[in-house]
Amino acid sequence: MFKTEDGLPEKGDAIQPHDGPDEAVMTSHEPKSDQSSVSSVPVQHTGVVDNESEELPPALPFSKGRCIAIVLTVAGASFINTLSGQAVIIVLPTIGRELSIPETRLQWIVSAYNLSFGCFLLLWGRIADIYGKRKIFILGSAWVVVTTAINPFLPNEIAFDLFRGLQGLGAAANVPTAIGILGTTFPPGKAKNYAFSCYAAGAPLGAIFGTLMSGFIAQYASWKWVFGVIAIMAAAITVAGIAIIPPPKHTLHEDGVTVKASVDWIGAFLVTVGLFALLFALTEGNVVGWRTPWVSVLIVISLALVVTFVSWQRHVEKTGKRPPLMKVSMFRSTKFSAAMVIMALSFSSFSGFLVYATYFIQDYQGHSPMETTLQFLPTGVVGLITAVVVSQLLARVPTYMLLAFGNLGVSLASLLFAIPVPSNTTYWAIGFPAMVISVFGADTAWPCLILFTSHSLPQEDQALGGALVNAMGQVGRAIGLAVATAIQTGVMARERGVRVEESGPVLLWDHPTLMGIRAANWWHCALGVAALGVVLIAFRGSGIIGKAGVKRVQGPVKAPEPA
Repeated sequence: MFKTEDGLPEKGDAIQPHDGPDEAVMTSHEPKSDQSSVSSVPVQHTGVVDNESEELPPALPFSKGRCIAIVLTVAGASFINTLSGQAVIIVLPTIGRELSIPETRLQWIVSAYNLSFGCFLLLWGRIADIYGKRKIFILGSAWVVVTTAINPFLPNEIAFDLFRGLQGLGAAANVPTAIGILGTTFPPGKAKNYAFSCYAAGAPLGAIFGTLMSGFIAQYASWKWVFGVIAIMAAAITVAGIAIIPPPKHTLHEDGVTVKASVDWIGAFLVTVGLFALLFALTEGNVVGWRTPWVSVLIVISLALVVTFVSWQRHVEKTGKRPPLMKVSMFRSTKFSAAMVIMALSFSSFSGFLVYATYFIQDYQGHSPMETTLQFLPTGVVGLITAVVVSQLLARVPTYMLLAFGNLGVSLASLLFAIPVPSNTTYWAIGFPAMVISVFGADTAWPCLILFTSHSLPQEDQALGGALVNAMGQVGRAIGLAVATAIQTGVMARERGVRVEESGPVLLWDHPTLMGIRAANWWHCALGVAALGVVLIAFRGSGIIGKAGVKRVQGPVKAPEPA
């Protein structure tokens, strides 16, 4: 990667906007031998797509079998991360009874994981880019194994929640690193499209399999086996990472000069503490009440820390004395900034749909965990089919169309649960199509977003890009669920004729409960529509992101820099 004096990539290194009919032309990155790269295969210099250049299919960096194994291994990180959250939700009541955890604090079993995961993403992403993606991926996966295996044997609430937080810390290390590994392994083209589609499918499939697995275990075995199965899967990913992901063979160079590895610890502190304060306040706001003084104070402090972080990163990048944790200049691109907003809105909409569909089926209609599991089963099948279909469409259909279709699907899924149809309507009339549409939409939009992010950033920022995408998703999810819960509680209180503080719990076949769930789903539908609007405004007329490939250009082929 060659850079201009202000530290920005030169034209041809990343996605460059085409000054024409508002169309983004996707070009591949200049090859760069960095410490964390998993491929040392020479990559040809790339050019801008035009009608006269002759396309050459990019060569696979390894054998086809090994490439598939690498993709499945790193996609397993996304799968396990989502599975861990969704699986635990199903067995929360059982855990609460056995550990004597009050219902008001039961949600912390989920929140502790989400807090540590969301807060440490950017720090671990930068550490992985500096010290080696393979190393951080393996260490993060191994950490998940150990903490998950210990978790079910802890006898009290505080220790249990603490180790759930430690699990999230490991996921924050291996999830963004997985995206970085894919970004540095595969050149733009079909293989990269397949790789990112497979990775993107990991999250929805993890959510679905988590529901299936925990439902089965809750019905026929001890809840502790939920953690046991997760630990076994994480162990398999760790072993596969050691055996399959090749070690780096080159040091990080910039214009032929070895770059000293360093982490902007000031920036890391500001963003980590800022995100923690924000996510903590959003999580606890619905528990202690939004009128509680410390909640609003904490939100103000968190926003101040985030603003300070951005200002500090701009200063560090401008002076050039040390590498920033995150380059603020990447947000100068309207499409890149829009992609982050879309990720936050889209993930919030889809995640909220899954949560409130579970509330409706299990808490309102009273279905058993196994019956709930069976109703979610179609989404797993559709997720696999969608991953295959979208991997082909990425190289054929304009990006904005795929993003628009995906967010439209996510919106419609929540809409089906929001419209006032009889609550005893058959599952096949409303539930089944909603399940199918939701994952079809999510698995269409997400590969576009993470592939776009990978193409937009240089090789040395690939893991950070993965961290940024996931961080936006976590922040969007936290804000979305906080607002949804407030809406649900407010509607239930209104229907019951009481104050919000006295709204009461979710009850079986209770009309106020049904109205609250429907109101929350209207909110999730609105989030999806908002994401669709951003797509149509910011991405309309964009090019085909998966069509970026290696081109034959005039002049000699540039070889990798020597180690």
